Amino acid sequence: MKIQPLNENFSVCKLKSAPVRPSFGSYYFIGSTDAEYSLVCETSHVPEEVSVREDGWKAFRIQGTLDFSLIGILAKIASILAEAEIGIFVVSTFDTDYVLVKAQNFRRALKALEDNGYDILWDGEAVNI
Repeated sequence: MKIQPLNENFSVCKLKSAPVRPSFGSYYFIGSTDAEYSLVCETSHVPEEVSVREDGWKAFRIQGTLDFSLIGILAKIASILAEAEIGIFVVSTFDTDYVLVKAQNFRRALKALEDNGYDILWDGEAVNI
């Protein structure tokens, strides 16, 4: 399986209300429940209307389109990172999953995945961490 690190810095935020216009950069994820509105976006694009924010996240995505019939992909990644004592925050799209870890753990997370057989792709090229 291939992992593609993203170069951007991310923030995880709680919004005061539903966003009026989504202009949060190239990457953003909005979650809405009966209890809250959440936003994950590039740190440089955090809007003023957040009530709480946590900066200092980096992200990687599982490369390629993941079929819904595939089982355990995210669980295996979470298990590897849990064993390395690295906390995660995950967002999913229709095609794939994005895993965020605190910036100070980013290289260590990628190394743990590499040590467990994952290919790490920087700018489309496999590299050793």
